[in-house]
Amino acid sequence: MSIGALQQNALAADGRSLNNLKFQAGQNSPEAIKETAKQLEALFMRELIKSMREATMKSGMLDNAGTDLGSDLLDQQLATQMTGLPGGLGDLIAKQLTRQMGNVKAEDMNHLSEGALNTDEGALSSLSQFEGLSARRLPGTKKAAAAKTQSDAAAVNALNGSPKYGAHQTQFVKQQSDIAEKVAKESGIPASYMIGQAGHETGWGQFQIKMKGGASSHNLFGIKADSGWKGKVAEVTTTEYVNGKPEKRLAKFRAYDNYEEAYRDYARLISESPRYAKARQQTGSSVAYAHGLQRAGYATDPDYAHKLSRAITTAQRIQRNLT
Repeated sequence: MSIGALQQNALAADGRSLNNLKFQAGQNSPEAIKETAKQLEALFMRELIKSMREATMKSGMLDNAGTDLGSDLLDQQLATQMTGLPGGLGDLIAKQLTRQMGNVKAEDMNHLSEGALNTDEGALSSLSQFEGLSARRLPGTKKAAAAKTQSDAAAVNALNGSPKYGAHQTQFVKQQSDIAEKVAKESGIPASYMIGQAGHETGWGQFQIKMKGGASSHNLFGIKADSGWKGKVAEVTTTEYVNGKPEKRLAKFRAYDNYEEAYRDYARLISESPRYAKARQQTGSSVAYAHGLQRAGYATDPDYAHKLSRAITTAQRIQRNLT
């Protein structure tokens, strides 16, 4: 079977086709790499659909070998339809394969989609489109799709060799790393989690809470000054979400003499407050930790967990590139 024979929106699901595809990919041509990436993307999508279908509750009344076969054929059709999107996962795989094989001629790169030169944002966008389609086709799996998409997004981030972030983000991580690592050893809260949250709360250091007169409050975590706070206070206008709608309000925030005090106060709050006990127990997963903080009411933004886990991922990538 040739590459041309595989390019008819077919899924190489049998052993013979996969072995042939492996052989063609070894020829080190842009066309072969692109088709290999497309097939890998289709197989990935098929397994994703299958896992979500299995998460759907079944009545058992109409389930039989015939319906299982029909479902499998539908899964294959959906998988092939979701592949080949510009800037999607296939482009990302093609880019990685090209890097690993190393000796594809530069002029031949024009045969590959321009999306293969993008960062993982296109792939994540593709996964988001897929999640929406799957949720409509497979009732009751929206939560399962969301959870699966989050874990698959992490895999996409790991595969991508060129994460997109700005110089100010890199500088912020460099500036905060030593302090965060020091407090992490004492508290057990991963340094990347704290740096990511500090980055999210302050726009990576660009929008820090100021004292009256313009001096820094060193409050990187947006911790408010409640009645039990005896230290300095910075009073600023902030955005709070009330019934899902943003509102501007004047609020008092804790102020510190330096950033290390801010990290220690944050670690003490998360470690000692019963409110955040469950989040503290979920430091093995940045996504679970972020959702734990949101459920405990750390912030009123309904999308806080998603934003925070994304910021933590960015901090982790930068840290890896700095080492």
